[in-house]
Amino acid sequence: MKNGRVFLALHLLLVLYSCSGILSKFAAGYPFLSFGFCVCYAGIIMLLGIYAICWQQIIKRLPLTTAYANRAVTVVWGMVWGVIVFKEHLGFLQVAGGIIVLIGVALFALSDSEAV
Repeated sequence: MKNGRVFLALHLLLVLYSCSGILSKFAAGYPFLSFGFCVCYAGIIMLLGIYAICWQQIIKRLPLTTAYANRAVTVVWGMVWGVIVFKEHLGFLQVAGGIIVLIGVALFALSDSEAV
């Protein structure tokens, strides 16, 4: 059960990490060094700082290979944010790729838990 909470914390952290991509795309819409650009960039730095500190706590509790393999889900979160926030459309191959990523992460997590 303890590992379940660590995995949940890891995935919530990865959602937070993927939000830096949202702010990056918003920052790209502002002129360089304008107020909006600086606010977005400050948000990115804040999110990445929180991510770095929490990542260290995660890898204390999980093997690095397991934690790093789970980072692939940020690709899927990027697609989710693209659809929700930026009204982008996903093609069949993009959805299939996201499913493959999720299956790969799940298989790795299952094989890692059986090895312990």
